[in-house]
Amino acid sequence: MRKMFIAGNWKMNNTLTETVEFLNEFKELVKGIDNVEYGIAPSFVCLPVAKEMVKGTNIKILSQNMFYEDKGAYTAEISPLMLKDLNIDYVIIGHSERRQYFGETDETVNKRIKKALEHGLKVVMCIGESLKEREQGITNIVLEKQLKGGLADITAEQMKNIVIAYEPVWAIGTGKTATSEEAQTSCLFIRNTVSQMIGKETAENVRIQYGGSVKPANTEELMGQNDIDGALVGGASLKADTFIQIINKA
Repeated sequence: MRKMFIAGNWKMNNTLTETVEFLNEFKELVKGIDNVEYGIAPSFVCLPVAKEMVKGTNIKILSQNMFYEDKGAYTAEISPLMLKDLNIDYVIIGHSERRQYFGETDETVNKRIKKALEHGLKVVMCIGESLKEREQGITNIVLEKQLKGGLADITAEQMKNIVIAYEPVWAIGTGKTATSEEAQTSCLFIRNTVSQMIGKETAENVRIQYGGSVKPANTEELMGQNDIDGALVGGASLKADTFIQIINKA
């Protein structure tokens, strides 16, 4: 039985003050909830305080990115050693915005994943097609390429620490959401591809999140699909009273 995982990706939002206010409220709202895994990915400057504030709770803290070297002359990058030292739970790798604006590729995603796993960090690996690619009917080709590139040389044992987030690029921050049928179809394709790549047992156990304009109103329908095991939530995770509704519905 795969445990639902609801994660909030805050992107470049919420100051340290706002993060503290959120967590003070959120900690009270999630008390007693243990049948769903949940967490937030605040900005890098908020990670130390956020991690300290969630001690003794079930709230996971995620990093929004990570570089693929331990240390060195890489101005403004974040090392896995830094995240490990903070006891960060997960690293989001390969988000479409990182690919679109900062030149990340399937190859660099793969290098980041391997480095994160090397240091005991769990991974949320993002994949998804653009609107043009969907309209061209090549969604599955794009997803297969991203999976094979991002998960190259990853073993079944390593896959136990990887969550896959399916995020159609055309649905991120646009207000558009893939229908539950579209999302299920793509998530099933992802699971089948993992099965072909790494094995059926691994594919059955891997958790696949959906991301793209997730909100309380569409959570139940999306999370009710057989191959959707959670959500990577953007804007709707910035306010505790909204985010808790998504967690409760999941």
